[in-house]
Amino acid sequence: MFNDIVGHEGPKAILQAAMKHDRIAHAYLFHGEERIGKRFTAMRFAQALNCEEGQDPERPDACGLCRSCLQIEAHTHPDFVLIEPDQELANPQIKIEQIRGLEQQIIYRPLIGRFKIVLIDEADRMTIGAANALLKTLEEPPAHSIFVLTTSRPYALPTTIQSRCQSVRFVPASQTQVEAALIVKRNIPPADARLVAIASQSRVGLALHTDIKSLRATQDEFHTLLSSASLRSITTVLSAAESLAKSDRATEALEWIAQWLRDLLLVTIGAQRDLMLNTQRMAELKEIAGSVRLDALLDLLAEVERLHRASTRNINLQLALETLLLQLRDAVHPSASPPVTR
Repeated sequence: MFNDIVGHEGPKAILQAAMKHDRIAHAYLFHGEERIGKRFTAMRFAQALNCEEGQDPERPDACGLCRSCLQIEAHTHPDFVLIEPDQELANPQIKIEQIRGLEQQIIYRPLIGRFKIVLIDEADRMTIGAANALLKTLEEPPAHSIFVLTTSRPYALPTTIQSRCQSVRFVPASQTQVEAALIVKRNIPPADARLVAIASQSRVGLALHTDIKSLRATQDEFHTLLSSASLRSITTVLSAAESLAKSDRATEALEWIAQWLRDLLLVTIGAQRDLMLNTQRMAELKEIAGSVRLDALLDLLAEVERLHRASTRNINLQLALETLLLQLRDAVHPSASPPVTR
């Protein structure tokens, strides 16, 4: 079952070593980028912990076929609790009532498994009240309980909770690993697999569920927005920022802008084409790379990262996109900037 996980050799080794030596922590914090396999790995870990079949003592794993493994997969196991944000809310959150309900379940010993296992997905979305309630449980956890928290924003979790969990860092799988998984699991051509792998930044959870036709349409859309002609027009830039913000696509726009900037950076430093997404725009990228400053590109990438982190908070995303696109315009087309009147 751990073999189903694409990449993440380090986290898998940590978890299997803990089971092998019977040194399982009472709480883990799985952190890394969105949709790279943290939750999937947590599910496989839960299945391995409570698997009913005999295991290889050197490489503990789940069988995937016993009653326990199937029930955990279906979220119906009496000793497995999944807590996740309420998606019905405009800003999905994990409420204090969910954590208090958990407290009533965790105090009792497991019914059929070895452990009571709690998976809290997107733990950074806990309200302050929920986080404080969970902290009380983590301070004195029942001996039979194991908590796994997943997050793409560990900085948004209270340090008191972080300090009570064993940190397990997840990084994206390699591009070749994701391409191979897409070819095998989705039966798609290598060219499509490469496109999806790069566009998803090797986030396998996203790659496996990406619609290729929609991806190509979106790529064309942002190619148009980031073309020389569009960036030279302030009206086009401001109109695009307004449209993207009003259609709740600001975060998506930030990811495409970041990818375009990364491609431009790779062209500037003479990297291999295999690492680039927008290879069909190579002529335009080379033309821009001849005039743009490297420090300007790095500053823009840092600004995109800052905006991406702030996007879940109450900021004016339309204004942020307008500012970013105008900064991009000034960086790649300085001659298009209006003259300064003294």
